[in-house]
Amino acid sequence: MPKISNKGKLMPESPIRKLVPYADIAKKKGHKVYHLNIGQPDIKTPEVALNAVRNNTIEVLEYSHSAGFESYRKKLSKYYLNHNVAVNIEDIIITTGGSEALLFALGSTMDAGDEIIIPEPFYANYNSFSVASGVTVIPLISTIETGFALPLIEEFEKLITPKTKAILICNPGNPTGYLYSREEIMQLAALVKKHDLFLIADEVYREFTYDGDVHYSVMNIPEIEENAIMIDSVSKRFSMCGARIGCIVSKNKEVIATAMKFAQARLSPPTFAQIASEAALDTPQSYFDEVILEYRERRNTLIEELNTIEGVIVTKPKGAFYCIAQLPIDNADKFAQWLLESYDLNGETVMVAPAAGFYSTPGVGLNQVRIAYVLKREDLKSAVQILKTAIPIYNSK
Repeated sequence: MPKISNKGKLMPESPIRKLVPYADIAKKKGHKVYHLNIGQPDIKTPEVALNAVRNNTIEVLEYSHSAGFESYRKKLSKYYLNHNVAVNIEDIIITTGGSEALLFALGSTMDAGDEIIIPEPFYANYNSFSVASGVTVIPLISTIETGFALPLIEEFEKLITPKTKAILICNPGNPTGYLYSREEIMQLAALVKKHDLFLIADEVYREFTYDGDVHYSVMNIPEIEENAIMIDSVSKRFSMCGARIGCIVSKNKEVIATAMKFAQARLSPPTFAQIASEAALDTPQSYFDEVILEYRERRNTLIEELNTIEGVIVTKPKGAFYCIAQLPIDNADKFAQWLLESYDLNGETVMVAPAAGFYSTPGVGLNQVRIAYVLKREDLKSAVQILKTAIPIYNSK
């Protein structure tokens, strides 16, 4: 019998999606499932983006340029300038989602066996992308006790070897909701400059910051123009997860020229999705003002409700729309499956993402879950009430 690859065997399951079969079973029983497990916003996609596709008169659905529409990249460069990031269209390659942008970044900067340092917990697919690229993830734990702040720079330096090629951060963070301060970004900038490394920043949640905190981009630092690579996406910003449009941005001309070869190999990003994404840049600021206010209130509701559960540890996220909660249970994987298979409160149950899948270090985060506060406040209250009643029953088994 033919054998699958070792790479395929090493490819991790998604901690976000692996419980889907159990959720399907719960729904077939007639149970309502509150999905706290996935960052799929219920916010409406801007009408201007949808109308650009609805009203389009294309007769031949052609390939686009491998770097994406020039018109879209021009508008993107203006968008970034409005966010104090000065980049030209030559610095931008449009990709099929932020995922492809990250794959291009890894493929352009790293060879098989090279190492990338990532503060954990981190977006689970960073593991998958690294396995696919033959790259070794070197994790550095940030803790719930510090609110998942950046680990000490001295700890990063201990992990740097001749094989280290880059540091990867998500800012604001998925799954923690942590927003790195300007000081923390500058510390990382000095580190990558000192050791001649790349600093790859996944900034797809840029707009989602709360309480007056300001996002600081790695592209704001002239001293690391050759080191900095930014990953971006329309998925969360415009509630367009299904569009699968992102971009890789860098002022390092060799990085962009190399990424362009990967872009040419996959021919082009999808045309209709680019049309929608380009139009989405005309979304009025009022849309974002309303969305940010809504998410801030959802965050506050979630954290307040979680804090009513005895034994729960949770820190208030500064950005994105996720938090990590430490529950008074033995194993979040078992608990999450049990919630779907064996528990309901008045015909309702909850789906959470076990947080161990967001760590690369074995045995860490076993009693933690990631919660996405992408549901309406009343639904969040109901979901937390289910957790509150379920935990003591689970622990008494």
